[in-house]
Amino acid sequence: MDSYTSLLEKTRLPQPSLQRFAVISIFSKLRTAPLHLGPDSEPGSQAISQCLHSSSPAVVDQSVRELCRLVLDSNMDLPRALLELQSSLEGSDPKFVPLFVKSLGFIVCVGFERSNGSWKPESHEDHPFVKVLSSRREVELELVNQILLFMEKNKGLGMMEVCEFLRPFLNFSILRMNFSDSSLFLFGRQLISSMASFCCSIPNQSLPIFISLINCLKYFPPKSLEETRNFSHMTECVVDSFTVVLRQLVGKGMLVTEAQQCGVELIVNVLSLCTSPCKQSSGIESIVELLKHMLVSQKDLGLQYIPELSPVILSLSVLLIESELEHQQLSILKFLHFILKWKSDIEHAASRAEYFLSEELLVIFPVISLISSPSKSVKGAANDLLVLLERLLVNLCSTSKVKLRKNLGYQSISRPELIAYRLLQHIWFEDQFSLPNSFFLSLSSACGTDVQTMHDKPRSWAYQLKELALWIVERRKSGLPVPRSQEILLTEIPLLLGAIAVVLVMHPSLGNAAIDALASIGNLDPKLGVSLLLSVLFYNNIFTRKDVVYWNLLPKILGMLPSLASQTGLIPLVVQTILPMLHKNAKPVLYATATRLLCQTWEINDRAFGSLQGVLLPKGFTEFMHERNICISMAVSIQDVCRKNPDRGVDLILSVSACIESPDPTVQALGFQSLAHLCEADVIDFYTAWDVIAKYVRSYNEDPILAYSVCFLLRWGAMDADAYPDASREVLKIVWTVGCSLHMGHELQWTKAKASAFEALIKYEIPTIVKNISNFKQMVMDLLLSETNPDVLKVLEGLLVKIIGHEHSNRKRFVKEKKVPVSKIEKLLDVFPQVIFSSVAGKRSNAGELPGAALFYGSFISSNLKSQGTARGLQDSHSGYEDMMMQIAASLQLSRNTFVALLSLESWKAFVRCWMRANILSIDAKASVIVSDKTSKAANGILKTLMQAAEESIPRSAENIALAIGALCAVLPPSAHIIKSTASKFLLGWLFQYEHEHRQWSAAMSVGLISSSLHVTDHEQKFMNITGLLEVLCCSKSSIVKGACGIGLGFSCQDLLSRVEAPDDSNANEENHRMLEERLLGRIVRTLSLMLHPVAASSANTLESLRANFSAGTDDIDASITSELLDDDSNDLDDDIWGIAGLVIGLGSSIGAMYRAGAYDAVLKVKDLIISWIPHMSSSVQTFDSSNERSEILLSVGSCLALPLVVAFCQRLEMVDGNELDHLINGYVDLISDLLSVNKSGAFHKSLLMASTAGAGSLLSCILSEGLHFVDVERVKCLLELFRNCYSRPYPPIVHFGGMLGIVNAFGAGAGNLVDFHPFNPSVHTGYDQKDHSHISGPILTNSACEEHSTSLMQDIFLVAQNSDDNQLQQYAAWAVSFLRNRLWSREVLNSASSTQSDSVGSKSISQGVPEDSAVMKLGLWLKSFNQSGTGTKTHICIVATILRCLSLAPRLPTLDWGAIVRRCMRYEAQVTRLSAQDIAHKEGTLREECLQFALVHAKQFDALLTFLDELCDLPRFRTLELSLQSCLLSHLADLIKLFSGSRQEKLLYDVSNYFSSLTTDQVLDSGEKSSLRSSCWKGLSQCLDEASLDSLKYIKNIERCMEVLFSFLPSPQSSADVEVNQLNLVEWSEAVRCLAKARLGWLLDFLHVSHLDSGDVTFVEVLKRIQAKAKLVRTGSIPIAELEKSKSYLLNSEPLGTWGVLIEVVATLQRVEGSVKRQWLVDAIEISCVSNYPSTALQFIGLLSGSCCKYMPLLIADRSYVLNDIPVTLTSLLSDPNWEVIAESFTSYLLTSTERIYGWAMKVSLASEDDAVPSSQVIEESEIGMAQILLPVMHHACVCLKHYLPLDKQLRLANMVVDYALGY
Repeated sequence: MDSYTSLLEKTRLPQPSLQRFAVISIFSKLRTAPLHLGPDSEPGSQAISQCLHSSSPAVVDQSVRELCRLVLDSNMDLPRALLELQSSLEGSDPKFVPLFVKSLGFIVCVGFERSNGSWKPESHEDHPFVKVLSSRREVELELVNQILLFMEKNKGLGMMEVCEFLRPFLNFSILRMNFSDSSLFLFGRQLISSMASFCCSIPNQSLPIFISLINCLKYFPPKSLEETRNFSHMTECVVDSFTVVLRQLVGKGMLVTEAQQCGVELIVNVLSLCTSPCKQSSGIESIVELLKHMLVSQKDLGLQYIPELSPVILSLSVLLIESELEHQQLSILKFLHFILKWKSDIEHAASRAEYFLSEELLVIFPVISLISSPSKSVKGAANDLLVLLERLLVNLCSTSKVKLRKNLGYQSISRPELIAYRLLQHIWFEDQFSLPNSFFLSLSSACGTDVQTMHDKPRSWAYQLKELALWIVERRKSGLPVPRSQEILLTEIPLLLGAIAVVLVMHPSLGNAAIDALASIGNLDPKLGVSLLLSVLFYNNIFTRKDVVYWNLLPKILGMLPSLASQTGLIPLVVQTILPMLHKNAKPVLYATATRLLCQTWEINDRAFGSLQGVLLPKGFTEFMHERNICISMAVSIQDVCRKNPDRGVDLILSVSACIESPDPTVQALGFQSLAHLCEADVIDFYTAWDVIAKYVRSYNEDPILAYSVCFLLRWGAMDADAYPDASREVLKIVWTVGCSLHMGHELQWTKAKASAFEALIKYEIPTIVKNISNFKQMVMDLLLSETNPDVLKVLEGLLVKIIGHEHSNRKRFVKEKKVPVSKIEKLLDVFPQVIFSSVAGKRSNAGELPGAALFYGSFISSNLKSQGTARGLQDSHSGYEDMMMQIAASLQLSRNTFVALLSLESWKAFVRCWMRANILSIDAKASVIVSDKTSKAANGILKTLMQAAEESIPRSAENIALAIGALCAVLPPSAHIIKSTASKFLLGWLFQYEHEHRQWSAAMSVGLISSSLHVTDHEQKFMNITGLLEVLCCSKSSIVKGACGIGLGFSCQDLLSRVEAPDDSNANEENHRMLEERLLGRIVRTLSLMLHPVAASSANTLESLRANFSAGTDDIDASITSELLDDDSNDLDDDIWGIAGLVIGLGSSIGAMYRAGAYDAVLKVKDLIISWIPHMSSSVQTFDSSNERSEILLSVGSCLALPLVVAFCQRLEMVDGNELDHLINGYVDLISDLLSVNKSGAFHKSLLMASTAGAGSLLSCILSEGLHFVDVERVKCLLELFRNCYSRPYPPIVHFGGMLGIVNAFGAGAGNLVDFHPFNPSVHTGYDQKDHSHISGPILTNSACEEHSTSLMQDIFLVAQNSDDNQLQQYAAWAVSFLRNRLWSREVLNSASSTQSDSVGSKSISQGVPEDSAVMKLGLWLKSFNQSGTGTKTHICIVATILRCLSLAPRLPTLDWGAIVRRCMRYEAQVTRLSAQDIAHKEGTLREECLQFALVHAKQFDALLTFLDELCDLPRFRTLELSLQSCLLSHLADLIKLFSGSRQEKLLYDVSNYFSSLTTDQVLDSGEKSSLRSSCWKGLSQCLDEASLDSLKYIKNIERCMEVLFSFLPSPQSSADVEVNQLNLVEWSEAVRCLAKARLGWLLDFLHVSHLDSGDVTFVEVLKRIQAKAKLVRTGSIPIAELEKSKSYLLNSEPLGTWGVLIEVVATLQRVEGSVKRQWLVDAIEISCVSNYPSTALQFIGLLSGSCCKYMPLLIADRSYVLNDIPVTLTSLLSDPNWEVIAESFTSYLLTSTERIYGWAMKVSLASEDDAVPSSQVIEESEIGMAQILLPVMHHACVCLKHYLPLDKQLRLANMVVDYALGY
């Protein structure tokens, strides 16, 4: 400092020149001084500072100059110079301020030049001009000069760079006006005006300056009146300067297009500020005039209209809607007129072949509204503008000539005016119906995604708007509160909505809906009433033009007039509009239309009744008698008055009379309807009126419309029918005549009349009808059976139901059914034991001589055991059983015949049952023991006896005893697994004794039988038995052993895959038992197929394909080994007939397991195979002598025996039709006939004859007993005669036996059947004879047509059994009769044996005392026998369905075989192949559904119906049902649950879960069908929960398990592009929500709980579904909103893919909650976006929520991109609402934080992308990179719109962000 002290002292000298020299010396020394004394040293800095802070002007002036030279000479850094000067400026005398500002400006220019225009301060605080402006107020004047000087000096570097450098300063200058006094506006105005004026001097470089100024204007705050005036001044300066510059550019021919576009940007931004929520209404007129002048000057310069001006039209339309002052409206109208005229001139000159949907269309309705203005100026301007718009609208109508295109130029960030136009385009160019959620209107409370309305069809925007408006109006009328988001619609935007709807009137398909929407808008805002009236007149003018093709909309648009009458003040205007059309000279169509309009006006407002009454005078029908349209219009109006207000109708009674007296039948019909309405309201007495009008009713049978109306009137005569008997008789006669009328060729025209007649009859009491119409009930039945029209049948159904109800309520008490006499056959069977055995004690030895004693003796002796009563006697009886067992075992000759062995096995079952009962009685006599222990103890004793006897007996007896062991295990309950295990081990030991053939083959059959009766948990024993049978089958050399193993495997298959597997297996490592059984089944089928392959050469391909249905396992046998084994025995096949038969029977017996495994094709293949192996049933096997077919013939024996069980199974499952059944019966007839005609005695011939007769009898019994098919009675008798021939002619005893078995099997004995396919139950068939005896159905024994023949046959066999010379024949006869007797008395035997093997479900069939002449009885008997012959005319399906519906509503039914009836009806629809033309509309499957409904109603009373339902619900059967039946069953789960027992309920629900789990891999059903099934199941489960008891926890848990499975298959939240699929998804979700809402709250919350972000146990889609379910459940009030809030952070921080649908659901839910909750969600969402990895998700939610709550909600489209683009508009509108403004500051602060985060991330990403690498350290996911270019401009613009909620520093940070809004396009 000492170095500069002397020089500094000289600066204080009084002479200015010396002072300057001193300063020069100081700075010269600074230039040359060493570093420690240089400018940057402490001494140098102090010297410079003292000079700059001197009080001498000369010193300061020279110091500033020298400092600038230091910078120029690079002796001082520029930042240091700026710092020194800025510091001096802030502390200097005010007179030095201009000097310092100039020096700072100079330094900045130097720095900018040195940086070559790239100098960009890091923040606004670092900007030198901002520092200068912030330092003190005195700088403002000079600073403006320096800014201009800076721009002038640096324009060579590029004006864009200059403007970019000045941008922070300009923003600061504008923004600080918000936070200071009004004096700062002067600087802003001076700065803007100076810069704008500066542009005039450099026109070529002025556009960047204008763009900067335009960008600055959007930060201008025009909130107060002062601010608005300043804004107008600035705008004026910019516009004037732009106009000057544009003129210069046009003169030079440079940058004209760019300048025009810049001008458009200026206009749009200025108008946007004028339409912002914070605007001031004053000053708009001047701004509009200014902007108009700007465009006028462009037109004067010869410039053309450019498309970019279209947004200006939209902005002006919104401004016109919002303007309420006449001078503003006038200026806007003139501006619009100028633009449209300018545009139309250009378009007309261009004569374009195509054009866009014009923006100016949105101006039509606002302009029409101004037509009614009292101001002549406004009205004139509006008229002038409307002329142009009308021309445009007419051009729009000519769509066939002009290709209308969609304007794609509006994809940028939204503004209010763009939103309306975008919606118009979206509606116009999209399909007629959009997806339900495509509009925000669907989120509203009125027409939203509520579960009650989600299943509706897709609705147009106009329809949804109408619904919302009507909902608001209704709530206002009812005094209910209207949500704030909808309340805004009342005052804010009805005119804007009308502007859109008015244009949509011209839409080709939405015109009607748009007109309805317009009418509803008028109800919403009464202020629009006059505007709508003018719109009607406007469109009436357009639609009546010749060049307009929309004339069909004219009645619809005129129909708006009555809706306007709801406003009292408009009634005179509406009536005055209509009345001119009612002049007598008016056109008839116009007069008729006006009459209807006036009537509709009255319907809305009764004040119009006077005018209406004057039009509807009776004389009018005379005056216009030749104008039919007018008369009909008047008559319809009279009818409407009588219907809607009968009191007013009475005033028109003379007019009603005139209608009735009219010669025109249509007018007369309307008159009758009018009178009917008056009678209905009881304002006129019917019979009083009838006396007057009866003479006019005579021609009712000539015209269907008149007949309908007459019947419509006559129904009201029911009330006083008894008081007027004569009149009522006449009335009923007319009604009945119409109902019974036949008009050939005109049936459809008379359908409505007939239906009306029967509806009228329903009104009358049944006794009254019966008294007046003879034989009424029978004629109704006849009408029902002859009618085919569904509409008439529906009404007849109601009449029949009323008859049934009447009969039931008036039935006679204690009506007994007619006692059915006992048949002769039953009498014979009853005395059979006494005839054969006089006493057990005396003729015990005889029992051993008769094979049938094994079946008979136990039943016979049991009646004598009761009389003994002592323990000693019981013990003796046990010994007697043991002795009898030995005798029977020795007497039964099996003869290596597997069929006889089956008969023996069944006989042993009856015997051991009686033995078990005797032992239990013996144990009871000794001590009191638990039931289960008694059974086990008794069985154990018998088993020991049998095993010991088997070991010690000779082979013939041992075979029978082994079978007795199997029979013992079969009759034991499943719980006796110890006994069965012991027996299995014993028999398995015999099975593997290859050296003892007699032990092997008998043990094989018993082992299989035991496997079919094991306990559900005995998996290991079942596996051992089956694998043992398979092993012996493969390894044995004996054909009889192989055949027995085949039968044993057939037995085993009965229990495979038939049990319910526990859904929650505790042992996770245990192999799935079902899969194990499926593999066992596959091994069985493949092994049997391989065994049969060598002897079935012609069926080799079928057998191969059968094996292909089951995948091979590692433990399968080798095919070559099997072939060799059979080939070894091929030389002796005649001796092995029954061995091969056993293999065929085993294969046939496996079809049930195949079906349960889902191998439906395999079942059909087995059926076809077995049929093909029987001669006369297939062409492949027809002869008996061909040597090359000899081996295949051997298959026929087993096929004849296996066919009945296969057919019985397929018949029950609808896998065989009636024609095929007839073919099989005929095949048996032909086969037996051929065998009887051939005189052969070979083993094969005898075996085939025995098998064919026994099998034919079984087949006939199974077909008839099912009651599903009618068989020709002559074929039945023919077959029975063939059986008689077998035992009456001299054939071997085995043939005799076969014939007898054929007869008893035909009667239902079921002897030799491996499976009991139809339990004999004759009681339901007795008592009601069939009318047609040519065909029969039901058991033969109960059929009167066969009674005499059947009795004769049984008497013959009885005589043979009683006394025969041939002992063998007598034995066989006694055995055969015993089978039949055992079957008839089996129920009694089973009850006495106390068997607990079956699990009963439901109740027994109850006896119903129903009179034979009742309607229920007649309907039931008709169903029992309809289509009996199977030929001739088919009964119409609708008739059968109608009868079933009637019976479903019957309180009780007669005792018929309803199971057979329903099954036959189920099959009937498929039998009817041709329907008449009028029946095509019949829905396929309806009859089957009615059958199901009928069974559900009456299953509690009839076990047969319960069994029918049980079979349908069995999973394998359920899978084969058609979709409609599956849906019906699923939707009636609750009814099924009530019918089934506990274990069956559990199986049902488990099967449902299993079915839907497997449905995902189903390739047959499409996604829509699967969704429909799931919806039905949800519906069924919902009903289950309605009826579930709270204490049935296990039951509810099973339902909840089903819901969990179904929930996993719910459609993902993502909406489908297919409208139909999307609707199905909505229906499924709707049903699911209804069901979940009824679940236990604790379970529901646990199930829907989402614990954390990375839920490892569930997928992301699953979590989204849970959140969506929560949202829907909150909306229904099932769970609190707090549960949904728990998922908020997860949802809003999730990846956007897949979340859109969930976000919509959540927003729809929030529409129903309190405002504070919605506000909190909005704040939380923006807060989450500040830290979220996926900010776009949170921002989409913000867009949805703000859009749904703001006033623009009806205009918004729920599209992802649109929602984001709309955020600036929706947020600005929402937060300007007083209810939401409380969160505005905090929300905007978070919004800026999120914007800055995304801005910084986007900048880093853009920098990193230059190096092709994205920074990995970003917390925002890389997948969001594509959204950055959308999010950033949207969020920035939103912040700009909400900037007034931010402090200055944050506003400056916002303004200084460099965001290219073009990225948002």
